[in-house]
Amino acid sequence: MHVADQEQRPPLSPREGWISDGRQVLHFQPLRYDRWSQALEVTLGEVIPGQPVPLLKRRKELTREQAIKLWNQKRQLGWRACPPQWSPPQPRRA
Repeated sequence: MHVADQEQRPPLSPREGWISDGRQVLHFQPLRYDRWSQALEVTLGEVIPGQPVPLLKRRKELTREQAIKLWNQKRQLGWRACPPQWSPPQPRRA
């Protein structure tokens, strides 16, 4: 397999990631990962000028496949990976 091909593929296990369009920020955080259940928590924040951290608007749980699809859709719309924008809360335990 060519090295460039590996970089285009999603990781085998979920990883934390941040993506932004400059006004909104999405934080992807692994929630559960085992053979039968793979889920990430996605938190949406809105950047407010003059504030040190974005306003957290929404949090939802997505399957790994849904999270990958959402990430790819946002990238196609021009969103870019970014550094962490806030200290994330600890994930909920089911």
